[in-house]
Amino acid sequence: MYNNYFVPPNYDSMIGKIIVHGDTREQALARMRGALGETVVEGIKTNIPLHRRIMDDPDFLAGRLDTRFMERYQVQGKASAAS
Repeated sequence: MYNNYFVPPNYDSMIGKIIVHGDTREQALARMRGALGETVVEGIKTNIPLHRRIMDDPDFLAGRLDTRFMERYQVQGKASAAS
């Protein structure tokens, strides 16, 4: 994906991937918030709003993560409505 890229109608659900790093987890989270805030995809639904909400979730921020994090997140009603 790049600036002015046309996403074909049969696009893969993972049209792009954002990877960040930092010297600390807090720095990496701040960079991810920045990257998500600058990312604009028009014309199709994405999971960017979901990822932005996850970046503010207290359990995620505290590092209380395991393989069932998203399942619990959905049950709590936090994962609804990608746009």
